[in-house]
Order: sequence, then structure tokens, then C-alpha cells
Amino acid sequence: MQVVSKTAAPAATGLRRVLVVLCVTEITSWGILFYAFPVLLGSIATDTGWSATALTGVFSAGQLLTALTGIFVGRRLDRHGPRVVMTAGSMLAVASLIIVATAQTLMMFLLGWALVGVSMGAVLYPPAFAALTRWYGPDRVKALTVLSLAGGLASTVFAPLTAALASRLDWRATYLVLAVILAAVTVPGHWFGLRLPWPDRPDAETEHVHLGDPGTIARSRPFLALAFALSITGFASFAVVVTLVPLMTERGISTATAAIALGLGGVGQVVSRIGYSAFAARTSVRTRTAVILVAIAATTMLLGIFTTAAALTVAAVLSGMARGVFTLLQATAITDRWGSTHYGQLTGLLSAPMTITVASAPFAATALASGLGGYPGTFSILGIAAAAAAALSLTTIPKPSRKEHHS
Repeated sequence: MQVVSKTAAPAATGLRRVLVVLCVTEITSWGILFYAFPVLLGSIATDTGWSATALTGVFSAGQLLTALTGIFVGRRLDRHGPRVVMTAGSMLAVASLIIVATAQTLMMFLLGWALVGVSMGAVLYPPAFAALTRWYGPDRVKALTVLSLAGGLASTVFAPLTAALASRLDWRATYLVLAVILAAVTVPGHWFGLRLPWPDRPDAETEHVHLGDPGTIARSRPFLALAFALSITGFASFAVVVTLVPLMTERGISTATAAIALGLGGVGQVVSRIGYSAFAARTSVRTRTAVILVAIAATTMLLGIFTTAAALTVAAVLSGMARGVFTLLQATAITDRWGSTHYGQLTGLLSAPMTITVASAPFAATALASGLGGYPGTFSILGIAAAAAAALSLTTIPKPSRKEHHS
């Protein structure tokens, strides 16, 4: 019988192995399950006759199921570790992509993407963050930073690869090839690479002992305020990504230049994550949360105000930098406030509303721009919403309670 002590730390080599494995599987999972779709969207619409609006709606529906699945996955992962749930998620992802690739009706295509959405809830960032948080303990921020840096490469690797495959194959064959890659990398990666013993659930830290019930935490005002603030900011941040090119072309800037600005924003996203550990060490939870959310609000507003290519490109890079550290802010939001005892379950609950708002961002931002007669006004409203979220974030710090025990 294997007994894992609460104080025993996994061997350094084992920790390095799971970090490398998760970096590789996150790049692959994000690249194939998320970033391949926008590359193939035009080909799918042309080949099937299904409208781009309907196809994007199907993709968003999958994201809603990702949110719901994440709640269940987080609870199970807290108890049993990531190996089984992430392996099962990978196997489901492969089977789901095969359904997507062979679907002859829109309803079957929807079924495939619904199952893809379920699988994403078991293999993308939240479960990987939960795994590293438990295994790495006090060193978790460094591990989470490395993982998010690697994950940032998913579109860099798989968008061009998907495009290259699509130039030689039709979209169905492209998805089948991607399914083979997904099966070859993630299924054995999760099963054999995540065999590190799962440490017992850590005791609540001294400052968090009065917050031991995850249900009570999830119903508390600070948790609800945090979920609301992060969801609004996530919505604004993702809306910027999907509407930056239309904004710039509306300003008379070429699509090629706009695409370069978007790409440089991705570089800024990666660069800013490198300095997050130092930033976190020098700031309080309340301060860094507000600063990052204010940065997203300010850069979003600047994108709505600036008109020249140079100024918009600079703003896009700054926006990318703010977006990059926002990912790490999400990853550490639970442990910073309530400790790591129920990290998986609470992160699943925290991620669910944000996943839903992010899924709706492309529709909502485009509809808003249509109603306002252009994208500059849309960016201004998004910036104001993010600023309100920053103000709300000041109320997300739980107050210590004198009641150490609850009946």
C-alpha cells in the first residue's frame, strides 16, 4: 500500500517531468482543440454550405460545456489527481475530433463539438494549473509561469501547421491528421507522464483555517465579486483579440499590418509572463489584481482612441502584455485568497462563468460594433467595463474571521 505523507515533497526529477509533460500536452491540446478551428472555419463553411455564424455558434456551444465540465473535473482532481481525468479527457478529445471530421450534418457536427467541449474541460489550463499547484506547493508560481509561457506557443505552432495541412488536404482529412497527433502526444503523455504520487490534500494555511468549506467560500461575497470581475475582464480581453484586426482595417490600415500588430501582441503576452513572479513577490493580492485589470482597461481604451498604425501597434503590444499576466492572475487567484486546499474545485467554479463570457465575446463584440456603427466605440465600452471590474476587484479579498469553527 502506498502512503503519501502530507509533508513529503515529490522528487525534483519527478516534478520536472510532469512540468515538461504538461507543457507539451497543453501546447498540443490548445493548438488542436481551440486554435485549429478558426484556421479551418472558412474551408468548413465553403465545403459544407453551413454558415460561418452557425459554425461559430457550434464552437461557442462547446465552450459552454467546457465550463460545466470544469466544475466536476476540479472536484475529482482535488481528490484523485490529474492522471486519470486528463487521460480520459484526451481519449474523448480524439474520439470527438473524429466525429467532427466525419460529420455529414450540422447536428452531428454540433454533437462532435459538444464532446470536444467536454474534453477541453478535462485537459486545458484549469486541471493542469490544479495539478501543478498541488505538486509544486510553495514553488507553484514558477511552475505556473513556465506552463503558461509554453501554452502561449500553441497558436504559434498549430495555426501554421493546420494551415499547411489544409493547403494539401481538405478540412476533414486535416482534422483526422490532427486527431492522430493529439492521440500520439496527449494520451500517453497524460497516462505515463503524470504518474507522480498525488499528495494528500494540504491542510488549510493558518490564515485560511476559517475558510475550510469550499461551498461557503463559493457563496461568499469576495468569491462572487472575483468571479464577476474576472469574467468581465476576460470578456473584454478576448473581445480585443478577435476584433483588433477589424478595428485597424476600419481605421484604413491594411490587414497585413493589423495581423502583425496582433502577432506582436502575442509576443508581449509571453514576455510579460516572465516577470510575473517578481511582480507578485513585490505586491499585495489586492494591488496586483487591480493593477492588471486597470492595465487591461487602459490599453483597451487606447486601442479605441488611437488612429495611426504605429500607435495602435504599440497599444496592441501593451494590451498583449496585460493579457499575458492576466492568465497567471487567474491561475493564482484561489491560492492567493483561500489557499490550495480546495484549489481544483474552486478554480472550476471560478473558471466557469469566465469561460462562458469568453465564448460569447466574438458574437457580443461584433454585435456591439454593428449597433454602435464601428469598433472604436466598442473598444471604449469594453475599456469602461474592464475599469469597473478593476474597481470591483478591490472587494475580492476575504476578511479574516474570528470564528475558527462553523457548526
